[in-house]
Amino acid sequence: MFRLIVLTVMIALASSAAGQEDGPVRPDKVMKLFAGDGLKGFETWLKDSGRNDPKKVFAIKDGVLHISGEGFGYLATARPYRDYRLVGEFKWGTRTDGGKYVRNSGILLHAQGEHGSAGGVWMPSIECQLAQGCVGDLIPIPSKSQRVEFKSDVAFGPDRRPRWKKGGESKTFANKQLWWNDHDPDFKELLDTRGKNDVESPLGEWTKIAIECRGKQIAVSVNGKQVNVAYDASPGDGRILFQCEGFEILFRNFEMQPLKE
Repeated sequence: MFRLIVLTVMIALASSAAGQEDGPVRPDKVMKLFAGDGLKGFETWLKDSGRNDPKKVFAIKDGVLHISGEGFGYLATARPYRDYRLVGEFKWGTRTDGGKYVRNSGILLHAQGEHGSAGGVWMPSIECQLAQGCVGDLIPIPSKSQRVEFKSDVAFGPDRRPRWKKGGESKTFANKQLWWNDHDPDFKELLDTRGKNDVESPLGEWTKIAIECRGKQIAVSVNGKQVNVAYDASPGDGRILFQCEGFEILFRNFEMQPLKE
């Protein structure tokens, strides 16, 4: 009887430990994402080749993540995270998709579920947009089986697009885009154009981005200026994905910082 009790306790403790290991990580110290070389701690996913990356679309060298822009997919953290401040820099490379529209990529937050389960390409998540002229927009990416949503206080511009505005009207976003607060309503979204109010750095220069995920709130700053805030986000934790969306892009100095009380 005693041996049975001990065995039961040991199994319970092991299950508890396994659950903690599998649960979202809440950083208690600074964690560098792209330290050194190699993709340790990450998983790759491409629409055309799944978990395989035969063209070496994703590569980390000297702490810089290079995404070639060939195809559609992402580099995903192997572990989910919650309650953190993600900071770093990104810069566009030379490769484009050959079209006339803006360079496009993003950082997907709170990603959950199976690879490619959202539209055959992404994971259900909340995108922090990095496309030219739209850096800091927030976009829910649901799947057929998983709802993704958040709320924000907004005002509508002359183009009738909702933009974040502190103290504005509360709106729920489940299948539509939330634009950053000063998005140019006359912006044409053509390759390498700039909106008159853009905060991002000019083409060829590094842009600093900071994303704070505190509980169910998400706050985005670009080059030191807060541009977007959402709350009541669901899901409220998950993996972090760096998109490949037809355009060459580089990421550096990315680190996960613990939140200040």
